[in-house]
Amino acid sequence: MNKLKTHKGAAKRFKLSATGKVLRRHSGARHILTSKARKRKRRLTQVAQVSKADVRHVRAMLPYGR
Repeated sequence: MNKLKTHKGAAKRFKLSATGKVLRRHSGARHILTSKARKRKRRLTQVAQVSKADVRHVRAMLPYGR
């Protein structure tokens, strides 16, 4: 059987935790930060979990648990 290919776009955006959770970063933390509150910017730096509905799709793109 051939090797499965990792989706490189997904590999750069998602990470699997040691316990198997799929993690992602928040959007909106790149630019135009002057108009955003300190609290909001601080929360945007934290990692979040991928929603339950999307986990299956992300895992399919990351066959080797990257």
